[in-house]
Order: sequence, then structure tokens, then C-alpha cells
Amino acid sequence: MRFSTKQYFIKETYKSIRRNGFMSFASISTVAVSLLVLGMFLMIFLNTNNLAQYLENQVQISVYMQDSATDKELASVKDKLTKMPGVVKVTQVNKQQALERFKKRLGDQEQLLNSLGKENPFPNSFEVQVDNPDRIKVLTPQIGQLPKVETAKFGQEVVEHLFQLTKILRLGGIVLVVFLAMATLFIISNTIRLTVFARRKEVIIMKYVGATDWFIRWPFLLEGMTLGFFGAVVAFVLINSIYASLLDRIHATLAFLPLLPTSPLLLYVDLFLLAAGTGIGALGSYISLRKFLRV
Repeated sequence: MRFSTKQYFIKETYKSIRRNGFMSFASISTVAVSLLVLGMFLMIFLNTNNLAQYLENQVQISVYMQDSATDKELASVKDKLTKMPGVVKVTQVNKQQALERFKKRLGDQEQLLNSLGKENPFPNSFEVQVDNPDRIKVLTPQIGQLPKVETAKFGQEVVEHLFQLTKILRLGGIVLVVFLAMATLFIISNTIRLTVFARRKEVIIMKYVGATDWFIRWPFLLEGMTLGFFGAVVAFVLINSIYASLLDRIHATLAFLPLLPTSPLLLYVDLFLLAAGTGIGALGSYISLRKFLRV
């Protein structure tokens, strides 16, 4: 493509956007709103996926020891647990620590423990965290066979329900993002189709005088890409401000929620929206022109 031809395409794109100011504004607004909705759902999906991963990582194996286990035997079991494949952390909880934890859970009902006197009914135990939740079912029976281990539990029903929930959250998020991306493409292509329809006579005349399809198509593609780009810019500016504001408010009231920080999340989302806006703008123009090029 020669430099003069490129100049012509750029000049035609600029003239078309200026000439159809209202339609261009409507297209940018439509793209911005569509990508804003898509971007917000993408942020929700990414945070939901992060929450699901966080919950999965919180699943652990509780290993309860026999009361007759000596300090040497406890140390031996801890060493064996640490060396098991997939184990990333082993936390030892002695009898006193277990009692203190239970007291905190009881809160104002702590006096219920008075009936026990000085007796501590809690055993020594270990909390085992693994790198992959799928390892839990395999490791639990193995741990239960270790010497002086009374029982090893991981709350099978709770874990299975949790895994089902995280799968649903992830699958539902992907379906929603894909659906919104297709809806955005449909809206943008129809919006650009109105611009093309307003210039249909120009397209037909150029076709009759011998212009190639791509010569006619390029200004419209560049116009669609430009409108999509500026719509994406508006969308990500709004998303950045909304997400940063929401993050501050949520951290002020629900600091325990594992939400993704603004950096580098917003950078990745911004780049995605710019690419999506530009790409969808070009694809929308391409789809809209096909009918008018069949002359």
C-alpha cells in the first residue's frame, strides 16, 4: 500500500467522522457503554475467580494425634508430613493453643468450659496445607496411617460442595463474558451499519467506477477502529475510577475479602478493552459493509 493511499484512507476516515458527528458520537457512546458493561463483568469474573482460588487454598487437612504421643513422636510425624508430595505448610497446634482457639469461638459463652475444670480435652494436632486441593483426598488416608495419628479429616462434604461452587462460578463467569462480548459486537456492528447505510450511495458509486472492495473497505474499517478505540478509552477511564472507589469502600468495611488490587489488574483490563474496542469496531465495519459491496 503506497503512502499516498494511506494518506487518503486516513483523511477519509477523519472527514467521515467529522461529517457524521452525531452518528460518530452515538457510535462512541454505544461502544463505551457496551465495553463498560463488559469490563465490569470481566472485573467481577476475575475477582470471583480469585475468591474461588482463595477459598480452595484455605482447605486443609486436620490431623489429630493420640494423647499418648510424645514430643519426639510429634516431631517425627511433623517431619513426615512436611516431606509428603504437595504439602506446602504444616502448622503444629498444641493442646493449649487448641483450647485458646475454642475459647475465642465461644466468645461470651466461655463459661461453658468451667465444667471441665483444669482438664484440657483437646488433642495435639497439625494443620496441613497443600498446593492443589485435589491432593487432599489422596493424602488424607496416607496421613491417617502414620504412627500415633488418631484421625485425619478434611470435611469431605464441605470441600466437595466448595469445589462445585467454584466450578460454577468460573464457568458462569466465562459464559457471561463471552455472551457480553458477542452482544457488544452485535450492538457495535449495527451502530456502524447505520453510518454505512447513510453513505451507501457513495459506496455504490465507488463500486461502479471500478474501486476494489478493499479500497472501499479500508476507510470504514479505520473509522470503526477509531470509534471503537475512543469508546474503549471512555469505558476504561470509567472502570478505573469506579473500581478504585469501590475497592477503597470495601476495604474500609470488609477488609477480609480477597479482592484483586488495582495494579496490575486495571492495566490488563485496560489493554483488553482497547484491543476489544478496536477489534470489534473493525469487525463491525467489515460485517456491515458486506451487503453494500455486493453490487
